[in-house]
Amino acid sequence: MRYKVAEAGALTEGGRLIVSVRGMELGLFLINGKYRAWRNVCPHAAAPVCVGMVTGTRLLSNVYEYEYGLDRQVLRCPWHGWEFDLATGRHLAGGAAKLRGFEVEADDTGIYVVLSGKE
Repeated sequence: MRYKVAEAGALTEGGRLIVSVRGMELGLFLINGKYRAWRNVCPHAAAPVCVGMVTGTRLLSNVYEYEYGLDRQVLRCPWHGWEFDLATGRHLAGGAAKLRGFEVEADDTGIYVVLSGKE
């Protein structure tokens, strides 16, 4: 089932909205031209992760070299600083930690989050 969460054009590139769908709080982001919806719960300690800073991060590099990348594509949890790739929801340090995501559809009538009915 589709739930309208915002008007068409409500987000600009790198933008964020906190929305509620069926009592569930989600962060809605526009990253690289694609809408993403992530549950506003950090898998580490249940913090409201989607209100964290959207930034970049230091990429893997040689010793004493600091390469910055993924600018405005990383969500940093406000409680403990865990970093998540906004395009995939995956924790940047690896492992199984991942944000819970939902399909987003957009057209000229609005931006919609699609729920399967199991949520």
